[in-house]
Amino acid sequence: MPSADLWLTGDPDADALLTRDPFALLVGMLLDQQVPMESAFAGPRKLDERLDGGLSVHAVATADPDAFAALCATPPAVHRFPGSMAARIQSLATILEDDYDGDAARLWTDPSSDGTPPDGATVLARVRALPGFGEQKARIFLALLGKQYGVTPDGWREAAGPYGEDGARRSVADVVDPTSLQEVRATKKAAKAAARSR
Repeated sequence: MPSADLWLTGDPDADALLTRDPFALLVGMLLDQQVPMESAFAGPRKLDERLDGGLSVHAVATADPDAFAALCATPPAVHRFPGSMAARIQSLATILEDDYDGDAARLWTDPSSDGTPPDGATVLARVRALPGFGEQKARIFLALLGKQYGVTPDGWREAAGPYGEDGARRSVADVVDPTSLQEVRATKKAAKAAARSR
């Protein structure tokens, strides 16, 4: 677990949930597309407030799909595409329920097949196998775990690629306050401009 609270939404309650709950952090990362980062990572807090008993892998995995989609669409919606994201969140929860006994942290704590602690490449592969996590998103999530969540398996920086570089300002993994958020946004804007000019 991180030594300090994460700063990903600017809302202390939403950030505290992300800090203490690996499933919430994973859901926030899943939602982080086509919406501002702060909005994506605020999604788990909305779910935590709306679900009976709060946000849990089991509650999401076993929820009626139509009811869960409606809950995600309730204003303020969890995402700009609440229906498709509701299905992805439920798919994610179902895999965690079936393969990891409902414990998201087992993605990075379960031993490798040879019984040794998982290395960065193993954690990356596990995250990449989840619904909604492509190569880039999985690398960013691994970098977030390593830089801010106290999860530093051997070789995590290498497995995270450029997102694991110390001092980088490339992704949510590097956001710790409003200033770093603006630096990350400036880096992304410059990268898009460079790509357009090619």
